[in-house]
Amino acid sequence: MTRFLMVGAGALGGYFGGRLLQAGEDVTFLVRARRAQQLRQTGLVIRSAFGDATIEHPPLVRSEDIDGHYDVVIVGCKAYDLPATIESFAPAVGPGTVIIPVLNGLRHLDELGRRFGADRVLGGLCMISAVLDDAGRVIHLNDLHALNFGETGGGRSARVDAIGQAFARANFQHHVSEDILQAMWEKWVFIASLAGMTCLMRASVGDIVQAGGKDIAARLVDECAAIAAHQGHAPSSAALARNKAALASAGSTLTASMLKDMERGLRIEADQIISDLLRRAPESASFDTLRTVQAHLLAYEARRARESKEGAGQ
Repeated sequence: MTRFLMVGAGALGGYFGGRLLQAGEDVTFLVRARRAQQLRQTGLVIRSAFGDATIEHPPLVRSEDIDGHYDVVIVGCKAYDLPATIESFAPAVGPGTVIIPVLNGLRHLDELGRRFGADRVLGGLCMISAVLDDAGRVIHLNDLHALNFGETGGGRSARVDAIGQAFARANFQHHVSEDILQAMWEKWVFIASLAGMTCLMRASVGDIVQAGGKDIAARLVDECAAIAAHQGHAPSSAALARNKAALASAGSTLTASMLKDMERGLRIEADQIISDLLRRAPESASFDTLRTVQAHLLAYEARRARESKEGAGQ
């Protein structure tokens, strides 16, 4: 049986790891002390339209207590936390370990490859909206619960097929992609457009549409898609149409998780989602809308850092 290490037991890790445990898979959660204590008291609780679950004694491990290697390590932290996260799970990585990161953007592939070797790192992405409530329960918010992964060089392999067989027994959708980098670029175009418009306007998609802001969304999608094309991963016409439709939907309550973090005064993935995208842009175009978004997010980060410094000095 495949030994899985799920790095974290938050909304993402708790959901997919919990579904694998339900299916009888060998899953251990790498957690910090506070989350470990909470899970020992309440168990891992999932609330979802696809079925609720309570796993009373989920297997847990602290970083300092890892005493062996795992077959698959699934990493779903915030992109800015990756350096510290890498050190937390490094003892679990052996010669045969496969790492599946499901972070935003693409820079993490290089970071993980430098630390562990590119041959150990698959591409991956997840499609789900979930949060932890105040009681630490995983609350699944939409009708998507998919995890896609594959070899970054394309094609199929025995190891991704074996992982796919384990995923197939669990209560979530999965897809072994033969072109995972293309899928990751298409997701990046969407989340950068969504984060850009909802953070810039501090509103949901539906509110922006009602205010006459559909053109902003369309420009963002086009600019993000142009960068992807410059990098050799132009989104398909179907993906572009799907993205533009989702970002022009009247009445939609959709917002980016980045906006939720901003509204709570938290750190955001501005560098990994927006700035890193612009670093990959051709020099021949201006990308004015994306650069306006970038300035807005950098200003938020500057104010947050200043206020944090001032608060520490009081």
